[in-house]
Amino acid sequence: MDFSDCVKFANENPVTYIATMDGDQPRVRAFAMWFADSTGFYYHTGTPKSVWQQLTKNPKVELCFYNPEGKGMMMRVAGAVEFLDDAALKERLVKERPWLLQIGVSGADDPKLAVFRVAHGEAYFWTLEQNMREAEAPRIRF
Repeated sequence: MDFSDCVKFANENPVTYIATMDGDQPRVRAFAMWFADSTGFYYHTGTPKSVWQQLTKNPKVELCFYNPEGKGMMMRVAGAVEFLDDAALKERLVKERPWLLQIGVSGADDPKLAVFRVAHGEAYFWTLEQNMREAEAPRIRF
């Protein structure tokens, strides 16, 4: 397996559980990943939200994608987020997710809108077959 398998799995299973740190307390929440490609896993959030504050203080995250069908495959990704202040990317986001305009975002240039990605890190796949051998699962660096 290589990073293209990670991208494919993420795009097919975009609901992501993202773990952050709030001081010494872990926080986990579900995100609807925007997209994944060869440059990373892309998300967005609002700057007034606590998750944005947590990510700016400590950009290290773990992502978890899960497909419950068959053997119940999971992909875990460890890395750090990068915030992207890219006008074209934000324009694309608002075009592809127009519902953002209905929940308080005034447009692509709204300072409350934050786009981030995990572009570097390590991923691995897990099924029940690796249940007691998680450390042996091959790691994919990207």
